[in-house]
Amino acid sequence: MNRRTFLATAAGGAAATAAAGAWAWRVAPHALEIVERPLPVAALPPALRGARLVQLSDLHVGPVVDDGYLRDAFARAATLGADIVVVTGDLLTHREGRGEAQYAQLRALLAALPRGRLATLAILGNHDYGTGWVDRDVALRVQREAERAGVRVLRNEVAAVEGLDVVGIDELWARAADPRAALAARTHDAAIALCHNPDALDALAWGDYRGWILAGHTHGGQCRLPFLPPPLLPVRNRRYAAGEIALADGRRLYVNRGVGYTLPVRFNVPPEVTAFTLVDA
Repeated sequence: MNRRTFLATAAGGAAATAAAGAWAWRVAPHALEIVERPLPVAALPPALRGARLVQLSDLHVGPVVDDGYLRDAFARAATLGADIVVVTGDLLTHREGRGEAQYAQLRALLAALPRGRLATLAILGNHDYGTGWVDRDVALRVQREAERAGVRVLRNEVAAVEGLDVVGIDELWARAADPRAALAARTHDAAIALCHNPDALDALAWGDYRGWILAGHTHGGQCRLPFLPPPLLPVRNRRYAAGEIALADGRRLYVNRGVGYTLPVRFNVPPEVTAFTLVDA
């Protein structure tokens, strides 16, 4: 290789790297993917066969995620004809110095959140508990803003929707999660659980529950090189990165890659809204 060829090759490589970096920083965080898939539920009531359940996760309303992007994401999700909408945690990225402004921002954006024909439900994530994931006053404010917007927040509670129990587990890192107590409140055979942090599937007791758990928290790792797992995941069990995972005891987990982000960068891990079609298992 002569000097001219070497310089041309080096310049081309530098340009490609810069282009990939610009994509990962400016474009990929907002390249929302709508994932369509069936969700087979045992004992599903006939009235819900073919119903649409739309999952959004990790909105991270706050100083990092662009409000316009979130509104666009909500508008796209609103076209999916949801019968049930669920938000699996991290509605807010809380900052101590932002005071009331952050709750006003959350209020304005939740007004644009798509609604389900039958129910609109949410659970809390670690960021909804403020600094150190332990501030229950912050969690209560987030809950109040959501419920003001018509979104029911489940904190180790069950919402019955046309004969389907949607079980909402509170946040693991806040030491508030209690799946056993939440599942004990079920009144129907058909059930789906919502749990922000998938590590709760291993860390806590779930009794004899063998259904689906819809989770978020990981953002899919946000960046992943081809053929390699994400290098940074906020979970102990690194199987729980994204997508469907079958557990040995019969439970099935789906980890949503999230709409928002904590760092404005993604690579090979697009943000996601999941549109499930309920079918009888």
